Amino acid sequence: MQNSLFDRRTTLIGLAASVAGFSMPTSVFALTEQGAKALVDQLVGEINKVISSGKSESAMIKDFEKIFVRYADVPIMARYALGNDGRTASAAQIQNFTRAFQGYIARKYGKQFRDFIGGQVIVQSSRKIKSGYEIRSTVKLSGQKPFEVTFLVSDRSGRDLFFNMFIEGVNMLLAERAEIGAMLDRRGGNIDQMTADLAKAG
Repeated sequence: MQNSLFDRRTTLIGLAASVAGFSMPTSVFALTEQGAKALVDQLVGEINKVISSGKSESAMIKDFEKIFVRYADVPIMARYALGNDGRTASAAQIQNFTRAFQGYIARKYGKQFRDFIGGQVIVQSSRKIKSGYEIRSTVKLSGQKPFEVTFLVSDRSGRDLFFNMFIEGVNMLLAERAEIGAMLDRRGGNIDQMTADLAKAG
């Protein structure tokens, strides 16, 4: 039962992550509660559309990576996942890692997306927090008890994007930071080698 719950949490973390981050128009206005909720509404709509598309697994993974880049602040998420080692990395290393990170997220979780066919992600509420807005939603899967997914949205990169999410209290960025940190340790702190590993992982 515990393993099943953990798998569900990590899968949903990737789901939201994958559908969040590739290029939207720069916002002229400051982030508002309505804007943050609209972003998540659009994100949820695209997630549901891909899930029910009937496409092959590989095609769905490509779609989720594109969605990730459209709705998520991928550079900020990648830097956080890299941790303190990112402070000494070169611009080229950061760029290569960010590209590998977005592909890794899509592959890692995209393989499990078919489990969500017939499910729904419903936006429930929003509230202001220090870093932006917190948007709470409920995930309903067939034959399972509904559970909460929370998106954190900010405009600190110049446009409204989500930068983290929580699945039943599980912090996506912390989970990925621990995983990538372990990969980096196995490579003795070599960012280039870890990035090469990450590009094949998932």
